[in-house]
Amino acid sequence: MTGLIEDHGIIGDLHTAALVDRDGTIDWLCLPRFDSSACFASLLGTAKHGFWRIAPIGAGQADRRWYRGDTLILEHVWDTPNGSVKVIDFMPESTGQHDVVRIVEGLSGRVPMHSELRLRFDYGRSVPWVHRKDGLIVGVAGPDSVALHCEVPTYGRALTTHSDFTIGEGDRISFVLAWGPSHDPPESPVDAFEALDATEKFWNDWAAQCTYDGPYHDAVMRSLITLKALTYQPTGGIVAAPTTSLPEGIGGVRNWDYRYCWLRDSAFTLDALIRSGYVDEARAWRDWLIRAIGGDPGDLQIMYGISGERRLQEYEIDWLPGYEASGPVRVGNAAAEQLQIDVYGEVIDTLARARQHGLPLERHVWALQEKLLQHLEGAWTQPDEGIWEVRGPRRHFVHSKVMAWVAADRAVDALQGDGVSGQPDRWKALRATIMDDVLKHGYDAERNTFTQSYGHPALDAALLQIPIVGFLPPDDPRVVGTVDAVAKELCTDTGLVLRYRTEHDVDGLPGDEGAFLACSFWLVEALHLTGRTERARELFEHLLSLRNDLGLLAEEYDPRIGRMVGNFPQALSHIPLVTAAYLLAELPGPATGHA
Repeated sequence: MTGLIEDHGIIGDLHTAALVDRDGTIDWLCLPRFDSSACFASLLGTAKHGFWRIAPIGAGQADRRWYRGDTLILEHVWDTPNGSVKVIDFMPESTGQHDVVRIVEGLSGRVPMHSELRLRFDYGRSVPWVHRKDGLIVGVAGPDSVALHCEVPTYGRALTTHSDFTIGEGDRISFVLAWGPSHDPPESPVDAFEALDATEKFWNDWAAQCTYDGPYHDAVMRSLITLKALTYQPTGGIVAAPTTSLPEGIGGVRNWDYRYCWLRDSAFTLDALIRSGYVDEARAWRDWLIRAIGGDPGDLQIMYGISGERRLQEYEIDWLPGYEASGPVRVGNAAAEQLQIDVYGEVIDTLARARQHGLPLERHVWALQEKLLQHLEGAWTQPDEGIWEVRGPRRHFVHSKVMAWVAADRAVDALQGDGVSGQPDRWKALRATIMDDVLKHGYDAERNTFTQSYGHPALDAALLQIPIVGFLPPDDPRVVGTVDAVAKELCTDTGLVLRYRTEHDVDGLPGDEGAFLACSFWLVEALHLTGRTERARELFEHLLSLRNDLGLLAEEYDPRIGRMVGNFPQALSHIPLVTAAYLLAELPGPATGHA
């Protein structure tokens, strides 16, 4: 029943998000938050695990679909022998209530339609008690309650709510599914058509704030809207993706829960948003960060829950077989307990960029950065799990050391230009010490390339960050050699970039994975910075062609099967799309450090 990963679109209310297949099926939805249990989980199982489909009777995939302008309102159109029909899907901005609105609109003729709603709470495990109350169809199980309001008759069959109706030209019929705590009476449903107008206005107003004015406007705008959709509005936290356990390799075990806030991904997201004019999002994320990491800097985690939760215990759901039998399905993420030295640099770098874009450096924010730097001063020499969260032995990853250098470098810049007091000589010394160490232990002079980790010859696409963050200037022969080596050894036949070669057994996991899309965008940036702009542009436009028809990207793309893999849509794929678009358009880009 479930389509390809790229067959999906996303709708959301800035608290959670749903995935909608191109056949009109919502097959993934967690309520009331991104990290809540799913009430539709057929994406990771079968139809018995919950879904909601509205489509013409006997029809397959929609003939056409699109987002309505610069919004998160998704529209599907079917052309049938009886006429044409549109289904409009969206979630109004949440004000405490969480609604999924589906409007069926007749375009021509008279089209027989069918709605099939199968609620299954707790990731498809719990069948709700369904009853009628005050004109609503109410499903209750444990703490969750969902109420369906629709304008056509319904009937129950096989623990599923059905509706058969015919839509004529000019007719509009609405369905509203509203979540609430089971101990409260069902909320009155929103007016579907008023909510449609309000939702369209909300997204158009938000999109109008975008300051990007380059040749890739549509791609940048859709990526920014997607990043906004992954923001948890009450706290400012930004999730890496709205899904769990979509596999990095079909049939494999590289399946992870991404419904949390990685400091790294969130920092990159903030950078993409703030450079595009979205200062309010930057301020909200910074405030979330301060709350989440407050306390002992030695306890800094690489990820948190969307409200700053620290305990993200990982466990497996054995009743879900996984997407295309790619098990196990995991909830929680044990990587929260890993040591990843690079996050210190990414957080401090992003706060520096926020200052450059007009967000004031408040005293308590600088005090927190000083505490992080003081801890990093003793921690950067440790081996860690690195940016890719390897589940094998810790290593001295070069990228981790480079980002520790970034932390010290941005501190020096702050003390030179922002009117804050501190110890610039201390951080200059730390910056120099880290650079000397990386150049001595992380560079292979014989091959003219930096390596993935000290004492290991393998390469890593994260090395492409070296010129991007300003560790060395782009025209340094060591940088050019590294970019060329990554392009030669980690690129697939289609020019996409692998994170690293899995056969080198660095991550302690079996199986392969697809090409990592973020790394491919990093290669675009690195090629441009090192003077190969035509190659960079060709790769960038190839990457744009891999987006689905709605402009969305998963975590990875597997060129062997020509499909997207990994969680979807993935923030870390859309962020460097925005960054690369700015760079290729020669618009203001990231600040570089001092070599």
